[in-house]
Amino acid sequence: MRIPGPERQEDGGLSAVVDAGGLHRYQLRMHEAYGPVVRFQLPGADSAVSVADPVLLEATEHLDKRPEELFAFLDPLCEAGNLQVLPADEHTPWRRLLLSVLAGRPAHERHFARFTELARERADRWDGREADDEPVELQKELTALSLRMICGFAFGEAGADTDADRIVVAFEEVLTEYLGRLYQVPRDDPRSAERAEEALAYLRATVDGVVAGHRSGGRTDRSDLIGALVEAGESPARIRDTVMMTLLAAHHTTGVAVSWTLHLLGRHPDAAERVAAELDEVLGGRSAPDYGDLRRLTYLDMVLKESMRLFPPGPYGARETTEDLALGPYEIPAGTTVFYPFWAVHLNPAYWPEPERFDPERFTPREAAKRPRLAYVPFGIGPRGCEGAALATVEAQLVLAVLLKRLRFRPAPGHEVTPVERFVLWARDGIRMTVRPRASGAG
Repeated sequence: MRIPGPERQEDGGLSAVVDAGGLHRYQLRMHEAYGPVVRFQLPGADSAVSVADPVLLEATEHLDKRPEELFAFLDPLCEAGNLQVLPADEHTPWRRLLLSVLAGRPAHERHFARFTELARERADRWDGREADDEPVELQKELTALSLRMICGFAFGEAGADTDADRIVVAFEEVLTEYLGRLYQVPRDDPRSAERAEEALAYLRATVDGVVAGHRSGGRTDRSDLIGALVEAGESPARIRDTVMMTLLAAHHTTGVAVSWTLHLLGRHPDAAERVAAELDEVLGGRSAPDYGDLRRLTYLDMVLKESMRLFPPGPYGARETTEDLALGPYEIPAGTTVFYPFWAVHLNPAYWPEPERFDPERFTPREAAKRPRLAYVPFGIGPRGCEGAALATVEAQLVLAVLLKRLRFRPAPGHEVTPVERFVLWARDGIRMTVRPRASGAG
């Protein structure tokens, strides 16, 4: 059976994506028009098949290859081969090593106090603002906060002397330059490329210094990323690449997820009050949770999940078939790009009634049991899914708990929030909100 989809275009589909307002919106438009499986052109892949049905997605879950051309923009950040497209025999042990650190409770608990300290510093800064201060731009400030968190997680005690502020500035310099190239953003500064290269060299040199500190100490700590990589005997280049990719993925995921969650709570004050009441009940007079408290913050967890359903930090993913694949009534030939439109999956009305409505009750255990397993996939699926999912969730829950225990967030008057694709699902003009101390329960 022939897969439905739009007519082929001479520009490889670029104009259709632009006309829709970005790939994230194009995926919604396509699936609304053609159904759960669509064949279309994708810049960087002449022919792709997009799958928005969670049951059909299960047939693709085993795929363990990413299309190299789609991820080629990350090549300059890697010295030992683009980590996003490593062949399976290299990727599997590398992934196993990352999961041993990023997904492990011992590592989370070891870094939790530092994460809490950073979240409290952010809350202190916002709590001390004057009533007539300008609204806060959440995305910018919260991605910087999450980058500081992941730097500590990656570098560990051997990186205690690193300049966190300079690392944040350098990484943002690199990220702005390479994402600008990907999305063909005009650059007015003739030195932007040169500064990005200088920043990248600084970041790699910083990682080298931390690695040297681990090795000179005679022991490594597997609860931080570099320590685990050193102990595993990874090459210096692979360690540098891994840290760069981890910083890229982790700081955007957490910062964006928390920003969208506060945006939604600001527009649904009843839900915000319920979160605050739960925090008061669980934490009492404390201003921040312990690691064990996170499991008791059940409504906060439901709110975070509903936020990532409506605004998944990564709006899509992609794999490549290495052999012919049966997908429902369709046959997908080997070498085809399989596109994962996570946003369209999360807004599929067959599994999410009134899909654009904010409703954390969708994530009660009873409601969640009614849906297919892959109806909610904010961190991807299969052997190339996000290794840092557990860590990002802990960070996001902690930051939300600390901020919402002490502060209330309201939409900035007249500010429109529009999601756009910028490697993650980003708000085009930021997420601006007024921030005020809570009248009670500040702890």
